[in-house]
Amino acid sequence: MTADLNARVRELLETYDGPDVSAADLLCDRHPADHIAFTIVDPDLTSTDLTYGELSERSQRFAVALADLGVEPGDRVATLMSKSEDLVVALLGIWRRGAVHVPLFTAFAPPAIAFRLEASGTTIVIADADQATKLVPGDDIPADPPWRVIIAGNGRAVADSHAAAQGGGDAAAERVHDPADRLGADNPTIAGSIGAQDPTVADPAAEAPLRFADLLAAYSASDPRAAAVPVGWDGLLVQLFTSGTTGTPKGVPIPVRALAAFHAYQEFSLDVRADDVYWNAADPGWAYGLYWAILSPLASGIRSLLLHAAFSAPLTWQVLDRFGVTNFTAAPTVYRALRADSAAAPTDLRLRRASSAGEPLTPDVVTWSVETLGVAVRDHYGQTEHGMLICNSWHDALRVDAPAGSMGRTMPGWYCAVLADDADVEAPVGELGRVAIDARRSPLLWFLGYLDAPERTAQRYTADGRWYLTGDAGSQDADGFFHFSARDDDVIIMAGYRIGPFEVESVLVLDERVVEAAVVGMPDELRGEVLEAFVVLRNDFEGNAELEAELQTLVKRKFAAHAYPRKVHFVDALPKTPSGKVQRFILRQQGVR
Repeated sequence: MTADLNARVRELLETYDGPDVSAADLLCDRHPADHIAFTIVDPDLTSTDLTYGELSERSQRFAVALADLGVEPGDRVATLMSKSEDLVVALLGIWRRGAVHVPLFTAFAPPAIAFRLEASGTTIVIADADQATKLVPGDDIPADPPWRVIIAGNGRAVADSHAAAQGGGDAAAERVHDPADRLGADNPTIAGSIGAQDPTVADPAAEAPLRFADLLAAYSASDPRAAAVPVGWDGLLVQLFTSGTTGTPKGVPIPVRALAAFHAYQEFSLDVRADDVYWNAADPGWAYGLYWAILSPLASGIRSLLLHAAFSAPLTWQVLDRFGVTNFTAAPTVYRALRADSAAAPTDLRLRRASSAGEPLTPDVVTWSVETLGVAVRDHYGQTEHGMLICNSWHDALRVDAPAGSMGRTMPGWYCAVLADDADVEAPVGELGRVAIDARRSPLLWFLGYLDAPERTAQRYTADGRWYLTGDAGSQDADGFFHFSARDDDVIIMAGYRIGPFEVESVLVLDERVVEAAVVGMPDELRGEVLEAFVVLRNDFEGNAELEAELQTLVKRKFAAHAYPRKVHFVDALPKTPSGKVQRFILRQQGVR
């Protein structure tokens, strides 16, 4: 059976290979038009089915709109959007145009958003109406940003605020809702359908936000510019940013050929089948949600659920029950929240498979899942740079009983090992070392290196270029199962979200009372880890509850609402090595006292 799976890996690589492949064809157009791509579920449990035919037609319209806005193949287009029909249409339109998607997590504050937009060179941002105020020029967003804003959903009030902020005044706020005004009367598609304007008259709202619905209505799928742009298997689909403990977030370019790896994980480890009701509850602003709630279902043609609502345990139970979910995957924090709300658990769940990724899965959650879900949750391990690598896989040819707490075994298409700490050779069985990927023996490897950061890329590889170092420590037993020990880079994983201490620390020191700060992850029963900050104040100030609250609010406002430190410890000094590096392990020890 292993030989069969290796043959399947080769087949997947061939599917997503070629110099002329287009993402729109691979993700949409090659599937039967009447097949359902997504079922969009609203908070009241009403739902809308989006077929591949509908997705193709609407994304063609949006691709033409992007072309008319000057977007060329390879340009960056960002989304600041929750899971919705608009999001899926926007993504397919971006990829149909041959452009590159830059995902933005909706919990990010303006500074974090601005950094990613500027670092990626984004030219267009599509934002939900309730998110678009984060893009209004102000302290953190430049007065004359190099990107245009498109507002999805009911965006009138937000469009008005943008127009006013950009100097258009009341007249601009009134005119922003007319696509002919926004895009210019020399646009024949819009001017012809809405009424030509005098091209000699300056439009004060020319750079005001556009509305997504207007763009779809104004363009035709029969326009020649709707044709899918071939980008080849090395052409880029996505540019994500992943956090580390030092330096700014790193840009991760994701090529079309990564679809082979995403498809393989869905098939081998999640074991998603054509007759499954599949639901990945992760947010598409992050890798696990984007890769396996959006990309892999589209690549494989499998119907997937998208919940257009914020997470809540009661609603999750209702969706699992009402829609008869048979294959479910989410971060461990979701399962812990469900366990805390087990009183609401339906008695007739139809789950066939349940999986988890993003942080280590504790054995108590597995025990609970067998009793309550009727199936044991299986843990999977991976990284933004590669997707999933080491899994307690569900596929019939791979499924075995795994030791408690194991990350799993290496998935077909990859070769992973534990290297010794003092040499680039495989460590003996059971010995703690560095978890690494053999680049020469991993045909599904797609990582191209960090964006414009050759030094940071080189740090990830051994001197001979053979081994990619994940930055995680662990061991491997005699049966090939990996066991996680620690993260070498101290990245904090809270509820499945990777949070780089540097980004939070950079915000804390914006307060003039703070001399320096260090952030660490501390164990938390529900979220896996939470952030705690250690802050050194200037001599004239004293730490108290009021200052703690102010610093927490500062992080929410300047970085992300979910990433604020749950505790702020005011200390005289930070423990450091002779070279000046903060010794975070000492801070973690102090935090548990």
